[in-house]
Amino acid sequence: MSKRDYYEVLGVARDADDKQLKSAYRKLAMKFHPDQNAGNSEAEEKFKEVGEAYAVLSVADKRAAYDRFGHAAFENGGGGSPFGAGANPEDIFQDLFSQVFGAGGFGGRRRGGPQRGADLRYDLEITLAEAYFGKDENIHVPQAVPCQPCSGSGAAQGSTPETCDMCDGHGRVRAQQGFFTMERTCPRCSGKGKVIRKPCKECGGAGQVREERQLSVKIPAGVESGMRIRLSGEGEAGTAGGSKGDLYIFVDVVEHDIFERDGPNLYCRAPVPMATAALGGEIEIPTIDGGRARVAIPEGAQTGRKLRLRGKGMPSVRSSGQTGDLYVEMFVETPQNLTARQKEILREFCDCSGADCHPESEGFLGRIKRFWGGHEDEKHPN
Repeated sequence: MSKRDYYEVLGVARDADDKQLKSAYRKLAMKFHPDQNAGNSEAEEKFKEVGEAYAVLSVADKRAAYDRFGHAAFENGGGGSPFGAGANPEDIFQDLFSQVFGAGGFGGRRRGGPQRGADLRYDLEITLAEAYFGKDENIHVPQAVPCQPCSGSGAAQGSTPETCDMCDGHGRVRAQQGFFTMERTCPRCSGKGKVIRKPCKECGGAGQVREERQLSVKIPAGVESGMRIRLSGEGEAGTAGGSKGDLYIFVDVVEHDIFERDGPNLYCRAPVPMATAALGGEIEIPTIDGGRARVAIPEGAQTGRKLRLRGKGMPSVRSSGQTGDLYVEMFVETPQNLTARQKEILREFCDCSGADCHPESEGFLGRIKRFWGGHEDEKHPN
């Protein structure tokens, strides 16, 4: 399939200046970048096509050759590619991105030199009671650490990494193709600028080994699910003397059998005996700190009524000294498995009770009668 015109690929006129070329490339590269289009082969091809077009048109002598000979300028004697023989297109794209987007590019990486270690994630489950009190938790984290025998150099004892003789320690090499000079990552040292002749037997030349470390993590009182605790410098070890990454602890507070949480406040449902709800009294409920609290039930209490216990909720992790409340929602329990005498007493109560004892029922019955009466009027209009 014939290649599209490079100006058409970038969507610019043939007399476009450098600023217009860079602007067009920036827009299209961001649109079709693989990081933004995971698994999209069509976008990947367009990304390569855009990079190839910019690699030619952004360089004066390449652009002049293309304007004169078109794609034929890079065929036969030109090496068959605008990047030059042996050049890695990914390296070229990285260079272009560094020029257009700044150091590091769009999702790019800096080759050679010290590299910061990767960040690590650790998921930690705790109970609601542990979240209330806070705790010191010991965790075991597998991570890459500097190899001790070689002090992280990767070279066997008695030897050191040597400067790469292909790139003279620069990490990049240049290749001449006709009148084009292309730069790419050094294939011998992979851009590190150093080669290891005698690798360390412990780490195989990597300079790092995997081991499990035990760390003590302080979980603050009042912590909530989804909160993140950062331990600086406790992540993966860096390479070539780079700094360590960080460790992030993601906290998940498991559900409780009695309490439900909403921020600093706690909620629970408590059964209230029918007689206690009618006559008033007290019930005992647990609190999250392991204690007990007595709750006064007002006379005539109904299901769904909430009673508030101030300061019996969760401590606030954001505001020191502040504590939420505990809300107790009552539900009146209908007695079951009654004896003959109990049933007799209830029947006597029903016989002697009136509208004053059941105001909600009387009000509901009144609305029902008005509803039925209205329908009767509709059926038999005057």
